[in-house]
Amino acid sequence: MMKVYYDNDASLDALRNKKIAILGYGSQGHAHALNLRDSGMNVCVAELKGTEAWKSAEEAGLTLKDTAQAVKDSDVIMVLLPDQLQKKVYDSSIAANLKEGDTLVFAHGFNIHYMQIVPPENVNVIMIAPKSPGHLVRRTFQEGKGTPCLIAVEQDYTGNAKELALAWAKGIGGTRAGVIETTFKNETETDLFGEQAVLCGGSAELIKAGFEVLTEAGYPPELAYFECMHEMKLIVDLYYEGGLSRMNYSVSDTAEYGGLTRGPRVIAEQSKNAMRQMLKEVQDGSFAREWIAENEGGLKNLTKMRQETANHPIEKVGAELRKMMSWLMKK
Repeated sequence: MMKVYYDNDASLDALRNKKIAILGYGSQGHAHALNLRDSGMNVCVAELKGTEAWKSAEEAGLTLKDTAQAVKDSDVIMVLLPDQLQKKVYDSSIAANLKEGDTLVFAHGFNIHYMQIVPPENVNVIMIAPKSPGHLVRRTFQEGKGTPCLIAVEQDYTGNAKELALAWAKGIGGTRAGVIETTFKNETETDLFGEQAVLCGGSAELIKAGFEVLTEAGYPPELAYFECMHEMKLIVDLYYEGGLSRMNYSVSDTAEYGGLTRGPRVIAEQSKNAMRQMLKEVQDGSFAREWIAENEGGLKNLTKMRQETANHPIEKVGAELRKMMSWLMKK
């Protein structure tokens, strides 16, 4: 059983006299920077001058620097840039400005695990990965709560890398909800697999397939949208609140019986074998190499697939139906 750390297991003292740099002020970056600042930490932000992110950080009263200067001036550096940009920025602005005893921090292990970034041996390398989008990390912190986090230590040069990771997690509110220790390898591989097989890939294909089957059979696309896309949120919220049993308890007996008897026909052994192959591609690095090559090639395949998704009939009918939903238009 994995150990879970809470507020009493962590102290901010490990970070209290450190200078902290947050590289990137996006979804996660703004949450980490503001939460740590509000926890009394000495934080600066690195962003491109003149961008909306720069202006937003400036309006929040944060100190802004270019990346090289932020790294040079800091003891603890959190890299919150997109995976595909991290190596380039590390090579150009981070590596030469690291000092002995510095701590490199990541929120996802991709670049470390697949050795796109290979830090020197005289620095710490740790991870703090909140298990929610950045806006929730910020909002729950302001509400006096927090979101669960993962921590990992890849390299412990100073001997207190774990204490630093727990301090960071506490500073952003993670220890209020619970923090689990893992490894860069396990976080990276499970995260990529979950995205591909279930959360982003599997669910999207399941929704599109259901919509297509209904419309091909002559049912109105509006009904197909509601049954296969719109109501998915209701089910996912039940999963989130209490797992599979909570969902089955909350739906009708007809829905529960139909799901339990027919669901395994959709996600059968063939589907699991496809998932096993996807996991293998994550584990052996072939997905990482494919994604790196895609970026180096100008994202041609990704651009094409984005366009195909935007042109799918479920997107067309969904855009019209969502105009009816005033509560969505406010967001």
